[in-house]
This record gives sequence, structure tokens and C-alpha cells, in this order.
Amino acid sequence: MATVNTLVITGYGTNSHLETAHTARLAGSDRADVVHFSDLVAGNVCLAGYHFLIFPGGFLDGDDLGAAQTAAMRWRYLKDAQGTPLLQSLREFLDQGKLILGICNGFQLLVKLGVLPALGGVRFERQASLGHNDSARFEDRWVHLLPNSDSPCVFTKGLPLLAMPVRHGEGKLIPRDEECLRRIAAEQLIALQYADPESGKPTQEYPYNPNGSPLAIAGLTDPTGRVLGLMPHPEAFHHVTNHPAWTRGELDPPGTLLFVNAVRYLRGQ
Repeated sequence: MATVNTLVITGYGTNSHLETAHTARLAGSDRADVVHFSDLVAGNVCLAGYHFLIFPGGFLDGDDLGAAQTAAMRWRYLKDAQGTPLLQSLREFLDQGKLILGICNGFQLLVKLGVLPALGGVRFERQASLGHNDSARFEDRWVHLLPNSDSPCVFTKGLPLLAMPVRHGEGKLIPRDEECLRRIAAEQLIALQYADPESGKPTQEYPYNPNGSPLAIAGLTDPTGRVLGLMPHPEAFHHVTNHPAWTRGELDPPGTLLFVNAVRYLRGQ
């Protein structure tokens, strides 16, 4: 692609849109527009003009009915000003080989909308959810993440152990049933796992795994590898000074690398 245009959706409680767009620009995106969801409905903005769609973090609708549940219903049932269902536009966006990233609240939206994990290539059918942390409290801390080298995820290809913050109350992945969890693992749809910082291995131990998510799942991809949803915030670590130990020189690779991989992939298409 000659250019890479990124669309960051905001509105109704989103609060990480500006730093998310900034991180996309740092990663090489030619444009990174922040657009209110209502502009999609009004037809002022069209998904077709973009290559990289990001649902950033926040607290959509105050997490009423469950995190991102109301937002999922908007996407599922609303149409734009031309009468085209938003869900159809999102399906076409995916079918055209473009990329989607959901961060924290955005991950919750993708799961509840059925974009992830999309087992068997079935989209828009809910196969999992995200529930309250095992700690029964809001978790605001830094974690380490192990990318799955066997995953098809284009965002995590070739990345080392990563560090970034989490800030959520509903981050525990809850698959529809045990068979769903088994298939997520067997089909390599686990893109990122919470890891022990010393051993670098996946862990269920708190607080390294801040929410008790099974199989230490911190992020999921779909069978195409072109969708990534994760609970941690990569956009919150886009500069060395974001790291809590930067003055001691204890640095980790920045979350920006996920965005760099995305832009690099799109440019190669």
C-alpha cells in the first residue's frame, strides 16, 4: 500500500483515543484520524477509506450491562445514513484484508461482537466473553506479555517478551465452554499470555496474571491473524519515559512494536 490510513473510534466513554492515534503515527501510519462513532452512523466517515481500524480503551457507556455490551449492540443493529448496516461495513472491512486492533475496552467489544475469536472462521457469533477479575477489584499495574510464536497474528510476529500496563475490572476471558477454550489453544488463537517476568513463561499467578484469565490469555487473534484484541494498553508505552523504571535503565520493548508490525504488514500488501 502506498499509504496506511488508521481510524481510531471514540465516543460514549472512550478515553484512550488520542494516545492510540499518536502511537499509530509513531509507528508510521500516514494518517491516524480520531472519529466519533456517531460520525459513522451519520455517514460523515466511511470505513472503506481506512486500512487499520482501532477500538481503544475506556469505559464505553460506563460498562452498563457489562463492559462494551451496549457498544456491541450499536454495531450489531445500527445502519448508516445510506441504510447500510454497520455490521456489513465491518464485515467488508475484514474481507478486504484490513487490520483491526481492540485494546482493553476495545477487546471487550470485539469479543462481545463476535469478531474474536471467530473459531472456524465464524464471525459475529459470540463465542466468549470477558468477566470480572478474580481479585474482585480494578487492576492497575504493569504486566509482562509473552507473544505466541505459533500464532498467525500479524501484530505479534517476531516480538520478544513485552511489558505494558493494564487497567481494567473485567479482563478475565470466559470461553463459551471447555471445547471453545480447547480450540482457542489448539488453533493457536492465543496471541499474548501473561508471563512471569523472571522465567518469561505463562503464568496463572497473581499479580503477574492480573485477572485470572485461563491459560494466562492476555490477547486473542482470529484465524486470519489480522485481528488482535488484548487487555493491556500498548499505547500507554509509546515512549521510554512511560516505563516506571526508565530512570534506572530497566527498559522493555515498547508497546509501539505491535503498531509497527501492523503498519509494516499493510505496506507489504
